[in-house]
Amino acid sequence: MRRSICRSQEHGIARRQFLGTIGTGTVAYGLGLFATPSVASHLRSDQKRIVVINLHGGVSQLETWDPKPGTDTGGPFRAIPTSVPGIHICELLPKTAQQMQHLCLARGVNTSEDDHGKGAYMMLTGRRQNPASDFPQLGAVAAKTLTLEDSSLPGHILITPGGGGGRGNEAAYLGPKFSSVQLGNGNPPQNTTRPESLTDASDQSRQDVRRFVNERFLDRRRTAVTEAFTYSYEQAQQLMRQRDVFDVSKEPASDVERYGTHDFGRHCLLARRLLEQGISFVQLSHSNYDTHNENFNFHIEQLGEFDRSFSCFVSDLADRGMLDSTLIVVLSEFGRTPNINQYYGRDHWSRAWSVCLGGARIPRGTVYGKTNANGTAVEDGEVDHGKLFHTYLQAVGVDSHGSFNVGGRDMPIADPSAAPIDALLT
Repeated sequence: MRRSICRSQEHGIARRQFLGTIGTGTVAYGLGLFATPSVASHLRSDQKRIVVINLHGGVSQLETWDPKPGTDTGGPFRAIPTSVPGIHICELLPKTAQQMQHLCLARGVNTSEDDHGKGAYMMLTGRRQNPASDFPQLGAVAAKTLTLEDSSLPGHILITPGGGGGRGNEAAYLGPKFSSVQLGNGNPPQNTTRPESLTDASDQSRQDVRRFVNERFLDRRRTAVTEAFTYSYEQAQQLMRQRDVFDVSKEPASDVERYGTHDFGRHCLLARRLLEQGISFVQLSHSNYDTHNENFNFHIEQLGEFDRSFSCFVSDLADRGMLDSTLIVVLSEFGRTPNINQYYGRDHWSRAWSVCLGGARIPRGTVYGKTNANGTAVEDGEVDHGKLFHTYLQAVGVDSHGSFNVGGRDMPIADPSAAPIDALLT
């Protein structure tokens, strides 16, 4: 296994998991106070969805979206033509190149933040991290703004290897209702089946008693917390009846083989399944691109997985008529240095890198922004995390200049000092 020589603290810290419980009576804690996106039977033709693919660690723009062959920074790989004349990407992405008519490359990203944790925070919240305040991530904002009120499915799904249904903490002041449910390995959330020793009739009696006691308690001591607690139980009951939505083994074997049997392949297929069922926001991760050493060998292997699965995903969304309603974002916390270090690696570089977009209101088959000849600086079309965050929301019909009312206080949905990128919206 390749070992990173980056000493960032984030590499040694796993995401905090929500304290789950077992049994049907307590499954609500394992699933938490989640959001409410539309279910498949009520899926509106104009419902918008977002999928984010996070190439965690800092993918190299030079080995993906903005190659510089023949320069002192370009490395050993060629640039290849895509399905859009005039647009070339790295030869490590041959299948994705054939889907470029559905995609858009923002090649002028400059966030000026080379720390893993801070860079990831900026790209997922659209704001700089500071000790005085915390902001909700894109998934929480999407879960709150894009979902329907009559849903029984969570609106914010994070797919990661080993995820088993625990809760994230990405919603900040929006509250735990809009935090992620974390899935992985193609399995439904844990603790969503009734024990065999418990009959339908017995379970129904237990739920009736719980509702009766809850109502008596709420008559005397009703608060937002107690209402949310009660609500989570009812939502969990509905989710248990729809757990097959999260079971990727229900997909055809031919699709499993086409996407790839590795984690990322299964997770892309699961993401497609979830989006088809009307879930508003899905985030996948593919890790770890922190290539301070052996950058080129690593990208050959890692991008082989990404290219196969991602190209299938884009093609399937297009074939199923979902691109108009689904925003695709492929991001990282930063890029890699044009300079190649003594370990044949590339270090952290946030001043000139790329993000790949597609679907919704994003113009297709285009490139926005340009870096100089050796990729060391943005020459045209510079964008940052704040502008991109506004653009993501506008692309799916959310007024990014609006506000959330939180406890009587208006909280801007996106950084009020930034604005959408008009050239990236149709």
